[in-house]
Amino acid sequence: MSVLDSKIPDGPISQKWTQYKADAKLVNPSNKRKLDVIIIGTGLAGASAAASLGELGYNVKVFCYQDSPRRAHSIAAQGGINAAKNYQNDGDSVYRLFYDTVKGGDYRAREGNVYRLAEVSNNIIDQCVAQGVPFAREYGGLLDNRSFGGAQVSRTFYAKGQTGQQLLLGAYSALNRQIAKGTVTVYSRRNLLDIVTIDGKARGVIIRNLVTGEIERYFGHAVVIASGGYGNVFYLSTYAMGANASPAWIAHKRGAYFGNPCYVQIHPTCMPVHGEYQSKLTLMSESLRNDGRIWVPKNKKDVERIRRKELSPNDIKEEDRDYYLERRYPAFGNLVPRDVASRAAKERTDAGYGVNDTGLAVYLDFKDVIARIGKEAVAAKYGNLFQMYEKINDENPYETPMMIYPATHYAMGGLWVDYELMTTIPGLFAAGEANFSDHGANRLGASALMQGLADGYFVLPYTLSNYLADEIRTPRMSTDLEEFVKTEQEVKDRVEKFTAIKGTESVDSFHKRLGKIMWDYCGMGRNAEGLKKALALIPELRKEFWKNVRVPGGNDYYNPEIEKAGYVADFLELGELIVRDALHREESCGGHFREEYQTEEGEALRNDNDFAYVAAWEYKGENSIPELHKETLKFEAIELKQRNYK
Repeated sequence: MSVLDSKIPDGPISQKWTQYKADAKLVNPSNKRKLDVIIIGTGLAGASAAASLGELGYNVKVFCYQDSPRRAHSIAAQGGINAAKNYQNDGDSVYRLFYDTVKGGDYRAREGNVYRLAEVSNNIIDQCVAQGVPFAREYGGLLDNRSFGGAQVSRTFYAKGQTGQQLLLGAYSALNRQIAKGTVTVYSRRNLLDIVTIDGKARGVIIRNLVTGEIERYFGHAVVIASGGYGNVFYLSTYAMGANASPAWIAHKRGAYFGNPCYVQIHPTCMPVHGEYQSKLTLMSESLRNDGRIWVPKNKKDVERIRRKELSPNDIKEEDRDYYLERRYPAFGNLVPRDVASRAAKERTDAGYGVNDTGLAVYLDFKDVIARIGKEAVAAKYGNLFQMYEKINDENPYETPMMIYPATHYAMGGLWVDYELMTTIPGLFAAGEANFSDHGANRLGASALMQGLADGYFVLPYTLSNYLADEIRTPRMSTDLEEFVKTEQEVKDRVEKFTAIKGTESVDSFHKRLGKIMWDYCGMGRNAEGLKKALALIPELRKEFWKNVRVPGGNDYYNPEIEKAGYVADFLELGELIVRDALHREESCGGHFREEYQTEEGEALRNDNDFAYVAAWEYKGENSIPELHKETLKFEAIELKQRNYK
């Protein structure tokens, strides 16, 4: 086991990033034109990085599996983006955002990275306003803010319930400007199949053209993985159906350590599962918890009558409602962090108070806010979310409380990176949700968009340049080199293996079975017995997959089943690592809740003496146990203590 060097600069935490930028090596403009950068993914992290690096003068090649960069999954984010502007004059500051983020992550985040994130947050808002992002504004014209979980200030900037879409359009416009200038080339409908390393450094990628089926090779002086998270390992999630873990997992199998894979976020306000054949869950923005109140009936007789459709939730008197978050957490109420709210919902439904047919739902009620400010004002803030809910559920949430339940939403774990966002493979960087670095064991709402844009607009332009300054004498390499040829052949062999199996079971059925194992034994509640059972079940399922999966068609033309097979094959390996990480971490923290380790009040019980570290796993080969490396977490600016939202 090695001790990992995070490369965090010395000095006071408020000066670390300033000092890093002052010391970083630079590349002069004429040399930038000689350097190629490959970026995988065109979400907020990938698009902003590509636009920024293109603006600096690098030659950027950016790849996405969608038909357009603007269809990246960042477009689905709803609620907002955090920044410490303190427009409300309510006590916010860079330090407060830093503190809330570390505390919200249950003290399992790296202080240096989190402070930098808080520090550049204000620049992000200025950048996006300059791009024309239509943030909500107050009557006087100033940008509006709302509250999100884990904070007692209003620091979340938003554009109704479509903030991710508007931010991505801003990044997309910046990206298009560079495409027109010729510094960025976009390769859409392309899927990453492998990373090429030469003399230990990342030097290129092997790509499958999804339209023609052709295998393509591309060289780069550096490679950036900005492909999002791995929550679809659970099958049912709020992720886009095409979202996958393959780029990160490919990097891991090439030598990049994987950090904290068991840290997966469960979002408390999603539409409940409504059927056996469902393949996608829909998010209801956390912003709704600003004004909506979460409750279940106090009396089980009322619960039973609601399930039988004999009662409407509106029939339940105020004194017979249990506003359980307000009861348990009076200081934060409905705005506790996501992991806390999710477990509280699970506790109520496990106790028999769930309000839909499956017993897995609670109410999110807007009766009080409508009475206070009126339906029109509520619609101005959340209208498209209410409309989406009504279309899916055929119920009017202005008149009847929404039904919600927790679901897989975000991966705090990811590729281990140092302060420069570089993985353990020199020249291979990871940005946004693809890395592990900024959220600890739980992400606060509205921080994903903040991290993605921080990494792309403000961090990578410095850290990547610092690395590339030593590459200016490296000429562009031919993709006919042995390393490219060998890697491409390995890729072709794997693709052909999928179509040669000719089994009887679909790719989706294996994915669904894996998801059930993950949710049942490694979901909101985990224990040693269940995790050990999952560690036995997943390898058996993987063996069955390679013997009996059916991938129809061929591999030399458009065939999406081949891509799905690759994604699920990777999920089957990643799922095992998630479970292994959860079993080894004998504590509860954030989204990782081991039932054996909880306080008397049912809260997460950390073990700081033994587990105040980042778990970084090294791939040791197929069917081999990965090796654990540790990065000790040091807390100098914040006191390490038990979280309290009461």
